[in-house]
Amino acid sequence: MITASLLDSNLFNWVILPLLIFLARTSDVTLATLRNILLNKNFTKIVPFLGFFEALLWLLAVSQAVRNLSSPISYFAFAAGYSMGMFVGIKIEARLALGKQILRIITHKDSTELIAKLKENHFGTTTIEATGGTGPVKVILTVINRKDLPGVAAIIQEHNPNAFYSIEDIRTASQGIFPRSYSESKLDYFKRIFPG
Repeated sequence: MITASLLDSNLFNWVILPLLIFLARTSDVTLATLRNILLNKNFTKIVPFLGFFEALLWLLAVSQAVRNLSSPISYFAFAAGYSMGMFVGIKIEARLALGKQILRIITHKDSTELIAKLKENHFGTTTIEATGGTGPVKVILTVINRKDLPGVAAIIQEHNPNAFYSIEDIRTASQGIFPRSYSESKLDYFKRIFPG
């Protein structure tokens, strides 16, 4: 006959404990992923706080996994939490769209309208005459906020759909014309990050 305490023990060992390990591991790896990305983007003030909570959650997850070495599902939950944490961290960072990028636009076509539209939208531009594989080209450089990339890509598509462009993250930039920071309410910010 199965007793209530045995059912409770099985429920804890096979469902609740692995779920707690999975959640703790997901949380700590999410924080680790965000910490590394923020560190690379030079957002250093928040990194120590993320590191503290990351270490605390890691310690909780590892201590529970070690205490329950006889439970193979705990190992699975630990590994699955690691994978899920990376996935969640990358998704959160993509929604935040932090940092600046340099955009290089290379075009054979007259770029006067494209440059005017970029300037109209408060993006500074630097233009260089160059030679490409098929002849003379114009290289347009502009620094943008990462969150502005879809709008800038739409401008390029509208004014010069055959232009080649490449994007690189930049750590810091100074002494130039940078995209204007538009004031955004906290509610609008969270709606942009987590659209409903």
